Amino acid sequence: MTVQAPPVRPESRSDAGVPGNSRTIPRHGRLTPYLFLAPFAVLFIGFVLVPAIFGLWVSLHDYNYLLPGQPWVGLQNYLDLFTPGSRDSGDFWHSMLATGIFTVLSVPFLIVCPLGVALLLNRAFRGRSFFRAVFFAPYVLGVSVVGLLFRFLLDPNIGLVNSYLGHAIPWTTDVPWAWVSLVAMTVWWTLGFNAIIYLAGLQEISPELYEAAEVDGASRWDQFRNVTLPGLRPVVAFVTTVTLLASANMFGQAFLVTKGAPANETRTAIMYIASTGLGSNRQGMAAAMSYILAIILIGISALNLRLSRRREAS
Repeated sequence: MTVQAPPVRPESRSDAGVPGNSRTIPRHGRLTPYLFLAPFAVLFIGFVLVPAIFGLWVSLHDYNYLLPGQPWVGLQNYLDLFTPGSRDSGDFWHSMLATGIFTVLSVPFLIVCPLGVALLLNRAFRGRSFFRAVFFAPYVLGVSVVGLLFRFLLDPNIGLVNSYLGHAIPWTTDVPWAWVSLVAMTVWWTLGFNAIIYLAGLQEISPELYEAAEVDGASRWDQFRNVTLPGLRPVVAFVTTVTLLASANMFGQAFLVTKGAPANETRTAIMYIASTGLGSNRQGMAAAMSYILAIILIGISALNLRLSRRREAS
């Protein structure tokens, strides 16, 4: 007797849409992910990629948007910035030094102080939500509001601070007081943002780890060092990177409060770039300065992230 093979059934409809079976995925289903990405892609290309490419093209020209024709200079703008005695070399690197001073002075406070605030606000006590809002509230203010507020408070002649102290301290006209003013107002203004990031990280740490540490007789300092800090390493890396970039791009505080005084000691790189590009109408040189600053910041950020990953791996 001959045994016949069972007939081959056509592919059932229940197989449609099964992952890995691309023959059954409708065409509009394949386009769905790209449709979701389209808004971001359009904004990224229009407001990031295209301006970046155009800025690079501008940096290779003696560009002035008020004049017809933009002479090609190649890398001359970049070379001038590294040539001692050139028109912009000394002032630009002096402004970079001011940016570095502000970054070195402000970043430690903006990393440590928000962490302390987050540790306090992470505890259960009456009115905790109110104090969280109080610490975060200054961050919603614009830089113009904060700058004018501290300009009024710290004015050496009519400022409220000197009126209460009874001393004519040059908060905005002399160093190191000008740096103290800029760092203090920046910490007050942005502390809440970093504190909220830390607070979110603290709530992701399992309470069981602290309970186990208490059972082992660990003190609060031991719990902080062996439980809290290791759990916050990714958050600390993120906060450090964001704070470094924000401090290195400081503009509004110095522009509104000290105006670069005294003798351009507090004139940051962004202030000098803006003055060169908008004040002197030399957009080519300003673009070259911007790209040099960007390259330095990218290198610092990459180094910080690499060190953070090494600490996590160890």
